[in-house]
Amino acid sequence: MRLKPGTAWPDAYDRCRAAAPEAFHDDRVLNHWGGIWHRDGRPVPGFSPLDGTAIAGPPRLDRAGAGRAVAGAVEEHRRWRHVPLAERKAMVAAAVDALAAHRDLLALLLVWEIGKPWRTARADVDRCLDGVRWYLGEIDRMLAGRAPLPGPVSNIASWNYPMSVLMHAVLVQALSGNAVIAKTPTDGGLCCLTLACALAVREGLPITLVSGGGAELSPVLVGGRALGCVSFVGGRDAGAKVATSLADLGRRHVLEQEGLNCWGVWEYGDWALLGRQVRASFDYGKQRCTAYPRFVVQRALFHDFLRAYLEAVDALRFGHPLAVADPGDPLPELDFGPLIHASKAKELADQVDEAVARGGVPIHRAALADGHFLPGQDISAYFAPTAILNPPRSSPLHHAEPFGPVDTIVLVDTEAELLAAMNAGNGALVATLSCDEEETFRRLAPEVRAFKVGHNRPRSRGDREELFGGLGASWRGAFVGGELLVRAVTEGPAGERPPGNFPHCTLLP
Repeated sequence: MRLKPGTAWPDAYDRCRAAAPEAFHDDRVLNHWGGIWHRDGRPVPGFSPLDGTAIAGPPRLDRAGAGRAVAGAVEEHRRWRHVPLAERKAMVAAAVDALAAHRDLLALLLVWEIGKPWRTARADVDRCLDGVRWYLGEIDRMLAGRAPLPGPVSNIASWNYPMSVLMHAVLVQALSGNAVIAKTPTDGGLCCLTLACALAVREGLPITLVSGGGAELSPVLVGGRALGCVSFVGGRDAGAKVATSLADLGRRHVLEQEGLNCWGVWEYGDWALLGRQVRASFDYGKQRCTAYPRFVVQRALFHDFLRAYLEAVDALRFGHPLAVADPGDPLPELDFGPLIHASKAKELADQVDEAVARGGVPIHRAALADGHFLPGQDISAYFAPTAILNPPRSSPLHHAEPFGPVDTIVLVDTEAELLAAMNAGNGALVATLSCDEEETFRRLAPEVRAFKVGHNRPRSRGDREELFGGLGASWRGAFVGGELLVRAVTEGPAGERPPGNFPHCTLLP
């Protein structure tokens, strides 16, 4: 096995320098604020989760530097909010075309920086572009009677979907009349986001892109008085800190947090379909906010479920996304690559070992040797598919999302137990019930504490007109998706209450 020619990290970085020399220097990546690319901040080393290769690291600003960047965004916002919609549409459309012209380079950067397989990386880029194109066609009606926010939108997002979540939001927020601030995720996605922003900035979009530690920059990127909205995508611990910072500010906010998304199996019989769905659930190693890490199964059906489940996970393919046997071979079709870094793989291994030691039953543990790797490569960030039956209640795997290719399975005997087990995470983004009868689904689904509940199919974050949010602790602030994304970052009639989870109420769309 060898790296496919033309896909090595130096090749990718050289292509970035050629495409956007203003943002990529020989020795480092730049921040962008005040309409200018700056060689400020302290670059820190970066390493790819694929095989430990040294890659570009983020140029981390301190709090004072971030403050200057936010001040620049505020000035840009004062001008941009008065640009006519027709002009904004033309500039965003031009940015989308520029991104599309560099689609494969953006995808290759996602492979190196966050470990996405090639097919998944290209899909992330395409979802961003297709989604923004949809908004370009719908934005006139969405903005009728609405105005931009009084200040720029500040975006802090996790590393796993730099294009289809973060860059997509940035472009729609700008289209809606706001200047935009984006913090590059600490764990990965720097070059992909920098290239995307460089191409968009060339078309005149008011984007500020900065790097830095979340704790150090939070007072500026969350608490800055001149901000119009804070949009956060990440875990519950960090999200709770952001929510606390916002509590007394009365500022518009969107805080998407993790949830224990559950798949219930009750009075069901289409095992061939469920087997295909189980394999698909391992896409990107379950490193996504809408992954399903928990199956809640009727005990009487467990023998059939187990047969379908094991057949599905035995077919999973994981490993290095750029490894080929022959230079002319296409890139491999993998279900997932590495986790975001070796420390996450170690953390997950410790959680699995602890769960088994306390009574959990390991019904499937693949070997790393089964992976698709280069000879002698560093595989410390990889984790083989694993499933634990009845994880102990003391284990983090019982009540929290592992964010890796680990499933937990809980057996139940009654509908009450099914619902209690599916609601163990105090709110989720999505859930699914596999049951043969429509009447059964209609009876049980309203009792599941998830924003979206699928019948015999998974639910996802969604695209275009599909709404997205979470119930319980999985979401705080305004819901997004479709028209709600535009409503979340614009002002409407006096007294308007956007749908969402707020400290004193939940308003469903």
